[in-house]
Amino acid sequence: MKEKTQAKKMKMFLKLNEKEHLDDQSKQLMDKLSHDLFAYKKQAEIEEKFVINRFQERQKKIEEDFPPRSKRKYFKRDHVAANQRLIDDYFADQPTYDDSMFRRRFRMRKHVFLRIVSDLSSVDNYFTQRVDAANKQGISPLAKCTTAMRMLAYGMAADAVDEYIKIGGTTALECLRRFCKGIIQLYEQVYLRAPNQDDLQRILHVSEQRGFPGQFTRGDKETTTLIFEAVASHDLWIWHAFFGCPGTLNDINVLDRSPVFDDVEQGKTPRVNFFANQHPYNMAYYLADGIYPSYPTFVKSIRLPQSEPDKLFAQHQERCRKDIERAFGVLQARFKIIREPARMWDVGDLAIIMRSCIILHNMIVEDERDSYLQHWTDYDQSEASESSTQQSFSTEVLPAFANHVRARSELRDSNVHHELQADLVKHI
Repeated sequence: MKEKTQAKKMKMFLKLNEKEHLDDQSKQLMDKLSHDLFAYKKQAEIEEKFVINRFQERQKKIEEDFPPRSKRKYFKRDHVAANQRLIDDYFADQPTYDDSMFRRRFRMRKHVFLRIVSDLSSVDNYFTQRVDAANKQGISPLAKCTTAMRMLAYGMAADAVDEYIKIGGTTALECLRRFCKGIIQLYEQVYLRAPNQDDLQRILHVSEQRGFPGQFTRGDKETTTLIFEAVASHDLWIWHAFFGCPGTLNDINVLDRSPVFDDVEQGKTPRVNFFANQHPYNMAYYLADGIYPSYPTFVKSIRLPQSEPDKLFAQHQERCRKDIERAFGVLQARFKIIREPARMWDVGDLAIIMRSCIILHNMIVEDERDSYLQHWTDYDQSEASESSTQQSFSTEVLPAFANHVRARSELRDSNVHHELQADLVKHI
């Protein structure tokens, strides 16, 4: 009995010792974990401070190298006073500047300009006078259109009109782009189209009187950047415009890229019938220089003419071919923006500027050609129909592919070209 009690006590003693030993190990482990956690937190704080300091140093260096732009300055522009000054100068009942001065500075008569302003205001909300958030009057439609016309006519910088019209440079550029796009949208179908039957009848009547029945004039205006191809008639009206080819191309390369013959090949143009030296022909032609191919649609001058008829033909051909040069010259004189260097403009902006200038040019020609075409204004449709030279039209529609093949072969028939040139020499 005594031995059992001692064994029991010994067992309890061992358990107590083991428990104390385990408590000591746990305590040592907890102390170690606490020490490791403190060291980890301290190391994390050191790394965080290092990263923050590096970021601040880098941000400071960036701010020193690239200082922030100053805030946009506000300029107090009195749009109401500027609009009233513009009206008093040009649009009042008794303006400061008369109609001739208006024509000189706006390149067109007053009623044409007011028509453009009215049409743009009706289709584009941008060309209306609105109020801003502060209930202040904005820029008037007259001021916006005047800004665009000054930039087109004089090739002015965007902020050059600020002193007079009180409009910023960015807004002036936006006015120009919206103005040009609006002109194209409103008037392209009327003032930049292929000639209809009435137009052809009038043009061919004048061409017959000048010695070239069935004649148009085609030309290219080359610069160091882009090329402008056009077809014009004697009254300076531009019927076709193709713009955007690089200035390194010659006339043949431009002709290959031009859509000038697309409607002819597709059979969408009226057939023109005329007589030259009593021989019938059914296709209009362009007066061109010697680089163009020997197509029946081109009538070129005679190089080094020897006989008197050849000399007379060359003289008449080169004289009538000046129509396109005159059209180019008038277009550049009216709109200086297309004559000045344009390296700061995008090609897309240049295209809409050029197209809108041509449309405006044709609108001016329509309004003013009676003042400089007195010699040809006696045209009468009945007299033309009774003349010996019949200039009739037909709208024969053939199957698309057959029509395309036939028209393409006719356009490139060199035999017809030489026959037409010989007949025109005798006709003149």
